[in-house]
Amino acid sequence: RVLVTALTKRAAEELSSFLVAHNVKAVWLHSDVKSLERIEILTKLRSGEHDVLVGVNLLREGLDLPEVSLVAILDADKQGFLRSVTSLIQTIGRA
Repeated sequence: RVLVTALTKRAAEELSSFLVAHNVKAVWLHSDVKSLERIEILTKLRSGEHDVLVGVNLLREGLDLPEVSLVAILDADKQGFLRSVTSLIQTIGRA
C-alpha cells in the first residue's frame, strides 16, 4: 500500500482522480471527510480495496498502517509550514 501526502485538499483530490482514471485503486482523505467515512476508507486501504491513499498531512494524524510500504511526500521541496525541515523529519519519523 502507498500513502501520498499532498500540500492541499485540491491536490489530493486531483491526484486521486488521476490515479483512478489510470486504473489505480486510489482514494483521497482530508479534513472534509467525516469520521465514520475516514474509518471506512482506512479499513478498505488495509483490506486491499484501495492501494493508494492520498491526503494532506496524513502521517501527522497518527495513523497506524503497517500494510503501507511506501510513503511519498509531494512537493517536499516547497516552502511552508507543512514542508519545513521539522515537519518533514516528523513525517519521515512516523513513516
